[in-house]
Amino acid sequence: MLVGTMTAQMYMHGIGSLKEKRSIVKSVIGRLQSRFNASVSEVDQQDNKTSAVIGIAIVGNDSQFIGQQLDAVLKFMRNDARFYLGQVDREIFS
Repeated sequence: MLVGTMTAQMYMHGIGSLKEKRSIVKSVIGRLQSRFNASVSEVDQQDNKTSAVIGIAIVGNDSQFIGQQLDAVLKFMRNDARFYLGQVDREIFS
């Protein structure tokens, strides 16, 4: 069994409240979960109005497939105009 993990820093401009930020983050998490069948959660910066860190995990038995899925997640997130991505870290564990 292999586990691919990725953390992604999200920056949002023009956000006036935590409620607005959480609405965006919750939407992104739901879309990633349904589209990529991945485990996704906000893992840091929960009380910061303009940034969030989300963690993504994908389990499988083929490292190439997991890498492709993580690439697709990253591309999907980069195409979302509501935020821009900062630091992204990814690893595949066996």
